[in-house]
Amino acid sequence: MLAVNYSTLRNNLKSYCDRATDDAETVFVTRKDEKNLVMMSLEAYNNLMENVFIRSNHKNYQHIMEGISQLENGKAKSISPADWERLLNE
Repeated sequence: MLAVNYSTLRNNLKSYCDRATDDAETVFVTRKDEKNLVMMSLEAYNNLMENVFIRSNHKNYQHIMEGISQLENGKAKSISPADWERLLNE
């Protein structure tokens, strides 16, 4: 994370845009009257919004966490592409 004031950002906009996109760095922009903002890549923003969506549905989130727990405890098994196809067609 990087904090920069508005004037510095304005004078070096390309550099900070490159850092946010190429280096995946979040840039906090400080402004007068505490009207601060955050600059991040679209990829980081989309990831954040996806996580907010997933966590907003408690039942869905619990289902995902249960799956992770099963994987970590060796309770998962592999199936072949042919078996997947068969299951999808049932």
